Amino acid sequence: MQTDFLVIGSGIAGLTYALKVAEACPDKTITILTKTQSDETNTKYAQGGIAGVMDFDNDSFEKHIEDTLIAGDGLCNRAVVEIVVKEGVERIKELIEWGANFDKDKEGDYALGREGGHSEFRILHHKDVTGKEMERALLEAIKSKPNIQLISHCFVLDILTQHHLGYLVTKATPTIECYGVYVLNLNTHKIEKIVAKITLLATGGNGQVYRTTTNPAIATGDGVAMVYRAKGRIENMEFIQFHPTALYEPGVRGQNFLITEAVRGDGGILRNHAGEAFMERYDERKDLAPRDIVARAIDNEMKINGTEHVYLDCRHFSKEKFTEHFPNIYDKCISIGIDITKDMIPVSPAAHYSCGGVQTDETGKTSISNLYAAGECACTGLHGANRLASNSLLEAMVFAHRSYLDAVNKINQVAFQQNIPDWKADGTSAPKEMILITQSLKEMKLLMSDYVGIVRNNERLQRANRRLDLLHEETEGLFKRTIVSPQLCELRNMITVAYLIVKSAEFRHESRGLHFNTDYPAKSDKVQNIVL
Repeated sequence: MQTDFLVIGSGIAGLTYALKVAEACPDKTITILTKTQSDETNTKYAQGGIAGVMDFDNDSFEKHIEDTLIAGDGLCNRAVVEIVVKEGVERIKELIEWGANFDKDKEGDYALGREGGHSEFRILHHKDVTGKEMERALLEAIKSKPNIQLISHCFVLDILTQHHLGYLVTKATPTIECYGVYVLNLNTHKIEKIVAKITLLATGGNGQVYRTTTNPAIATGDGVAMVYRAKGRIENMEFIQFHPTALYEPGVRGQNFLITEAVRGDGGILRNHAGEAFMERYDERKDLAPRDIVARAIDNEMKINGTEHVYLDCRHFSKEKFTEHFPNIYDKCISIGIDITKDMIPVSPAAHYSCGGVQTDETGKTSISNLYAAGECACTGLHGANRLASNSLLEAMVFAHRSYLDAVNKINQVAFQQNIPDWKADGTSAPKEMILITQSLKEMKLLMSDYVGIVRNNERLQRANRRLDLLHEETEGLFKRTIVSPQLCELRNMITVAYLIVKSAEFRHESRGLHFNTDYPAKSDKVQNIVL
């Protein structure tokens, strides 16, 4: 199969890019691949909203820029922050034109919320399902573009480069080129090759590397792992953001229900088991401090008191206000016996967002020619050491737009690569026992949660590294001798991502933002990015 533009992922970054390319190049073909249903993305699970300066009477670009820089703890690229904040408003307006609905007040103005780290009210939202509403509008919009083909249930295995033509490709290779991908068609169970002139990675995050996460099952770091195998550059993987308030349900592992930060923005108060509002002991901004500070504070309270969670107190809210703003959270709480007017909500931190990823420039280009990246899988320089709440959807749209502008300008100078060989599966057989995959997955999630969580130290990182080496060796052996399956490929990708998180953490000899190492508790004077 050949396509002019290939998009891997159907979240906000991939769909925004595809729509813009389709409008600019009606004579070109655009193919979107997604490994499950078209709407099963990280975007869909974004509750809180999208940050943008919409009220210029009380807010300003400079305030939003400053809030982002403060949250990023000295590691943001200021030029990129200015780009995203200033261009983001136009991208939001485009999204509204495509049909996305955001909540308004009685006067007809947008009802702007406030979240941790923001100095002003600037969060646009649709109840507590903002991402789902944005996803809906974009999927509806692409239906009107006849040159867009969306193929679901396709698992991308690897990026095609000169390596597949028989050339030696290393990190030192001056120009690595992307020619498309190998893909496992989950409907036919066949491995196919898709040759493309230009490819965009919009593969989302990697939260499933941890035992508890707010991310869906698909968030297995596939894009980052593929680029690393293709010898592309990966940056700042040690900065994993743990959302402070995932709903605590005993025995639940995998994807935990998210209690959006907007609840604290509306006045929710964190309390420990003694009923104390503890955040004032950690930061003057209390419950609206940046996420890294709040997550560490909760982690510390849990360790001091020997508990598995703290509480989010919303008992002072009116039921009408809560159900209007957060209907899904209310329904979820009721379903497990929590009445928010009488009971506090048990919450604990869970892996939420990766601030690092595939290194890109200001146009979304990666270190591999004809390959772009946007959304959570990319490291653009916006988030630095800690993402400011609700900046991720904004970043995804801005860099989807910038990638589109660069890609359409060069598409006619790029040719299809015709000599890609078929996938070789000689000598492989069906796995004898799925336990070999499932047990390795459990081990990886457990060691990442215990050794590479909110607080780390050198000994924990060394232990994680040694165990990941063994898991890597066993999984690569399994991959070489058995028939490819999504479960095996996701395990392989997650072990790669886990390794990148650990190695980046080992290289950073300081505590900054989301990376807190008790052996290096202070922030160093040297500001550096860790590139692998």
